[in-house]
Amino acid sequence: MFTLVKIIVSAIIIGIVTEVAKRYPTFGGIIAALPLVSLLSLFWLYFQGEQTQNLSKFVFGVLWGFPATAFLLLIVAFSLKASFSLILSIGLGLGGWGVFLAMQNIVFKNI
Repeated sequence: MFTLVKIIVSAIIIGIVTEVAKRYPTFGGIIAALPLVSLLSLFWLYFQGEQTQNLSKFVFGVLWGFPATAFLLLIVAFSLKASFSLILSIGLGLGGWGVFLAMQNIVFKNI
């Protein structure tokens, strides 16, 4: 039952953000940039009884993935601006995300 509640609440939030973005694209983008998924996940993990230690590891994992995600969004934004299709833009962004994350892991393992 709790899984169903999580799905419904999360879907409602995503639906609201999407509707705001349709009417006010810039404001919708700002709202979408909020760490909604991260905070929702943290919230759900907490209410499922996850230990504080694991919550902390989760948050550090989110921080570790943030630079690569920012890179993905840059690639998608510039690809769309260059009139690439959405699918191609997202594909390029995901590829860039993977390469960035791999390079980040290599760089920080050698430091």
